[in-house]
Amino acid sequence: MDLTPIIQSLKVGDDLRKALGIDIIHFDLDKDFIRPDAALELAKILEVMLQNPMLEIDVRSHTDSRQTNKYNEKLSNRRAKSTMDWLVKNGVDQNRLIGKGYGESLLVNK
Repeated sequence: MDLTPIIQSLKVGDDLRKALGIDIIHFDLDKDFIRPDAALELAKILEVMLQNPMLEIDVRSHTDSRQTNKYNEKLSNRRAKSTMDWLVKNGVDQNRLIGKGYGESLLVNK
């Protein structure tokens, strides 16, 4: 198996998740903690950030539409914060991260 890293240039606005082939990070229903499967995906982002100390990212979190707009906005903000906290706890400078929860405002399904 070839483990040679793929060198890829990124520009401002690129979707890091898509560029690195990282799975969507899921949360349990009504929860904001980082699950083990999510930690595996975040570890990929962590590695790239540690290797590229100038890289800054915008963490965006979303929900489904099962609750009210207000509730979902708060939940998605907590999820974005949990994601950023995980990265900071594992060595990323907090100043390299911004984040926001979008609740159900950008649904990918109906």
